[in-house]
Parts: sequence; C-alpha cells; structure tokens
Amino acid sequence: MSKIGFIGLGIMGCPMAQHLQAGGHQLFVLKHRSALPQELLDGGAVTCTSAKEVAQKADIIIAIVPDTPQVEQVLFGADGVAAGVSSGKLFIDMSSISPIETKAFAARMNALGCEYLDAPVSGGEVGAKAATLTIMVGGPQTAFDRAKPLFQLMGKNITLVGESNGAGQTCKVANQIIVALNIEAVGEALLFASKAGVDPARVREALMGGFANSKILEVHGERMIKRTFDPGFRIGLHQKDLNIALSGARALGISLPNTANAQELFNACQGHGLGDQDHSAMVRALEIMANHEIK
Repeated sequence: MSKIGFIGLGIMGCPMAQHLQAGGHQLFVLKHRSALPQELLDGGAVTCTSAKEVAQKADIIIAIVPDTPQVEQVLFGADGVAAGVSSGKLFIDMSSISPIETKAFAARMNALGCEYLDAPVSGGEVGAKAATLTIMVGGPQTAFDRAKPLFQLMGKNITLVGESNGAGQTCKVANQIIVALNIEAVGEALLFASKAGVDPARVREALMGGFANSKILEVHGERMIKRTFDPGFRIGLHQKDLNIALSGARALGISLPNTANAQELFNACQGHGLGDQDHSAMVRALEIMANHEIK
C-alpha cells in the first residue's frame, strides 16, 4: 500500500482516485470549496487543508488540474506541494499542460530532491471510469517503474515516451491534434451526408465497416447524430490544448494549418456559448455555417 496524495477530483480525477483507493492505497486529498466525493471519504481518504499538507503526508503526489497556471499554483503557490516535499518523494502531473513549462517545473522539483513525471492521459470520462486510459509518460525510467503499478490501476495503454520531462506532454499535444482533426473530419462527412439527404446514421454504420473507421467515428459520430453533447471532454479544454500545440509550433518554426483550422472551429463554438459542451460539438460550428443540422 502506498500513501498517495491526489489533487484535482474533477470529472477525470475522481474516478482515477477511486481506482487507486480500490487498489488498496491510502489517499490524501485536498479540501475543496465544494464537497469532496463521499465515496472517497467513506473509503478512508484523509482530507488535507493545503497542497503542502498533502505532500507532507503522501509519498507520491498526483495532480490532474485544468491548465499550466493551475499546476504552477499547486506546486509553487502559497502552501504548495514544493513546500511540503522531502527527498525521495515523487510528483506525477497527469494534467495536460505546456511541455516547455513542464521542463521548468520538473527542474525546480528535482532541486528539492523530488522526482517528477509528466503523465497526461487520453480517454475522457469514459476511460477514467473504466480504468482504460492511455497514459503518456515523460521522466526517468526509475520514477516510471515506481509509478507504473499505479498507472496500471487507472489505464491500459501505458508508455514511457521519453526519459526527459516534457516528453509525455509533447505526446499529449500530438494526441490532441489528431483527435481534433478527426472530429472535424467526421463532422464534415456526416454534415455532407445529411445535407445531401442521406441518413447520417446509416452512413456512419457503413463507414464503420471500412477504412474510414475510427474511435472518433464510433463514439463522437454517434454523439453528433444523437445530439448528446454533455461533456466527456469540454471544448474549452481542447481549445486550451490546441493553443499549446500552435504556440509550440511557432516556437519550433513549423506550420500546423489544419490544427489552426480546427482551433478556429472551437473558437466559433466558444463564441456561440458552447465551450462547456463535449468537444464533439465542434460540429455545431460547421452546422451553423451551413445553416443545416445533422439529422
């Protein structure tokens, strides 16, 4: 049994923490403005009043929060993790944030004797609940080996992408590029079929048996047809990830034209008040421009 600190009990974090608890580990969780999940408290999770206290009581600290500034606050804010760690502890950031900032955060934590892994995830709320997340890890092999049993309680496809911090976050940016462009492609295809007077549900069914099949067509294509846009992964978060991709591309001196186009569609969704809907609702931007809803 490990003593694990867990910071960020949201849509993704709560089921991930539950899997760790079910695996027999002691959890130390950060008190929040809203009520903490009762099932975690009933399972023996200990409530802490600060990230510093979480770090003091746990041997391994995991965080999954929305963006780079929140990770920085968790680590280095007043009473943050950095104030509570001691030599030999391990911090695992499972958020999706800037690879460049990740390297800087890791260096500051390493200077305190704390190992650091960046381990962003893919799979959304469904994957978090089913413990089938894809986990992309950057950091030393020794730290990865130490954390792998915990990762195996939360995910299935677990890869040490590189032994340098930031490698996991770079992989996650690549993942978000592919997912966004696939959502756009599926949305355009189903909108085209619907506007042409062909049943998009049957088109999707036919395409799932061919080379165009994908997880996006299977899951998000169904969402588009059934109009079920309750968030598994919010547009606002995917928009944030593509901002990281595009700023990284500028720093590398490369062009990502299709990523930029997908981001414009997310921007249009935000402009129409759809930022809290699932990222499959990107299709709404296409529908608005076409003045036609998939049906």
